[in-house]
Amino acid sequence: MPTAPRLRAVFLDAGGTLLHESPSRWELYAAAAREHGLHSSAEQVRAAMHAAHDDLPRELGAHFRYSHGWFEAFIEQVFVQRLGLERARLPRLQRELFARFEDPRTFRLFPGALELVRSARALGLKVGVVSNWSEALPGILAGLGLAERLDFAVVSALERCEKPERAIFELALARSGVNPREAAHVGDCPERDVRGAGALGMLTVLVERSGAARASPADRTCADLFEVERWIRELATN
Repeated sequence: MPTAPRLRAVFLDAGGTLLHESPSRWELYAAAAREHGLHSSAEQVRAAMHAAHDDLPRELGAHFRYSHGWFEAFIEQVFVQRLGLERARLPRLQRELFARFEDPRTFRLFPGALELVRSARALGLKVGVVSNWSEALPGILAGLGLAERLDFAVVSALERCEKPERAIFELALARSGVNPREAAHVGDCPERDVRGAGALGMLTVLVERSGAARASPADRTCADLFEVERWIRELATN
């Protein structure tokens, strides 16, 4: 019986896996609404954000989802069309939100993030981020001390493809120089991360911090990044 190929690369999702906003995205948008005279709760803002996200197409002219131009339309939908902001206030609000979400200080690394990346690199693995995110992600990763420890970042808004599509994972495989059976992808979303990467034959790890016992298509489910690191180490050294 042939042995399985040895692990040579690890791909990591960003939001919800390696890092998160602090406070939450919904709370930041709700705070912006209040600063501009809207009395909207975080729950109302969150509902408006979900509805706007569902309504906007993946591509708005030349603007791919989560790009700067796409987010301009998203912010307009949320605040003007759904929450009732005066249109004259929109340009300033857009500038403020873009500045906030381009600032690495808005984000926090989850415990174990740096340790996971350091360990994977020490094992000789290629390490990359594969994320549905805006053009701001490389700067955020740099500000959080991750970029210098990564081999690459594949960002949907820059590449004009997104998880769970094959194309974004194929870019990561090409940049790492490995085949799918030599790579593992780690993420927090069963559909975008696990099913997307698994469709190419990659090993998949679901980070499930809630402790919920649910069926998962992932090869491994881990409670945190420390557990992911231990599993990656076992794969790379056995």
